[in-house]
Amino acid sequence: MGNAKLLRVTADTPEARRVKLAPSILASDFARLGDELRAIESADWAHVDVMDGQFVPNISFGLPILAAARAASPLFMDVHLMIERPERYLRDFADAGADGLTVHVESTAHIHRAVQQIRELGKKAGVTLNPGTPLETLRPVLADVDLVLIMSVNPGFGGQKFIPHSLERIRTVRRWLDETGSAAELQVDGGVSATNARAVVAAGASNLVAGSAVFGKDGAQAGLERLREALK
Repeated sequence: MGNAKLLRVTADTPEARRVKLAPSILASDFARLGDELRAIESADWAHVDVMDGQFVPNISFGLPILAAARAASPLFMDVHLMIERPERYLRDFADAGADGLTVHVESTAHIHRAVQQIRELGKKAGVTLNPGTPLETLRPVLADVDLVLIMSVNPGFGGQKFIPHSLERIRTVRRWLDETGSAAELQVDGGVSATNARAVVAAGASNLVAGSAVFGKDGAQAGLERLREALK
């Protein structure tokens, strides 16, 4: 799973949470992708946002960029598929270098089947949903996934502001995971920064995706360090 450089912060739980940082390469400079990946080599994962222009109103990148990132970095490749009927492409993304694949409950009529396909491919299976989708839609597959992603912005574009109500959604899913004894990662993506990272982890997150907060004007290494300092 790449480098296990885990952080500890004080959370609203009896034990401090172990937090992974997953910079989103969507915010990186693609002309310097290899350099950008080397700049985040101290992170835990690299988050890869795939958008098809149909499920979300934007097109990002696909298999060739993932393959290039895989060749350039040993980091865990955490692939978030914001595409219609993702089951059509799961094997292709697995072959291109994904270590984990996360699919939206809204994107397929067969979410359980998609999760099972990911696991059959030997990859970590994740599930996610848009901010306006009821959390209850996650419950049928919670026992079968390795990761639950709470979107704290509407997916499709980077640089958006964190939706405050997301904290309550994080708390709810944390409670569900704890009640079932699940070891699944609780990931949060959207508007995460040094300003709110501590609150997000206190709500129950164990994995933070950050794009523009990492790949800023002063470089990704400085962006990662700001997040780490905020979580101390």
